[in-house]
Amino acid sequence: MFQLGKTIVSEEIIENDFVCNLSACKGACCVDGEAGAPLEEEELKILMDIYPKVKPYLTKEGIEAIEDQGLFITSEGEYETPLIPSDDSCVYINYDEKGIAQCGIEEAYNQGDIAWKKPISCHLYPVRVKDYSEFAAVNYHKWEICDDACSLGKELQVPVYKFVKQALIRKFGEDWYEELEKVAEKMKR
Repeated sequence: MFQLGKTIVSEEIIENDFVCNLSACKGACCVDGEAGAPLEEEELKILMDIYPKVKPYLTKEGIEAIEDQGLFITSEGEYETPLIPSDDSCVYINYDEKGIAQCGIEEAYNQGDIAWKKPISCHLYPVRVKDYSEFAAVNYHKWEICDDACSLGKELQVPVYKFVKQALIRKFGEDWYEELEKVAEKMKR
């Protein structure tokens, strides 16, 4: 672990490799799991504002679950995306022509309908950030459904922190990321 400003960062984001391999996992991170994606409080209003433009990109089951549960839920004092009751997938999911799960929010973004890519927790994955009163912990989350992503990352020699560069900049800023790169370079020596 090392400190960058008000963050404590796990060296694992530098030491491990990762590149999403959707053809292998079929978007399992949006389908598997025991809870929805974590949401930051400021993202709740964004979801409320963009939902009408995102709705056409969602499945019928996702829309029904949102109508029943809301755009977000609270679990153990934390906000998260609701799940579709029949299969525990994220309510914001859709599927491409190959049956690969993808984010309906991100698809609306990609089509130019909204200016917000997706929740930061999804954009950062496999990095997880836990906010504490004095600092934020930045950790690598290893999940067996991402084994193919780890293999592809190793083959392409892309460390986790480079794979999620844009998300880390979105979360912590350019200066923070430049400092992270300096630490990574020192660790390689």
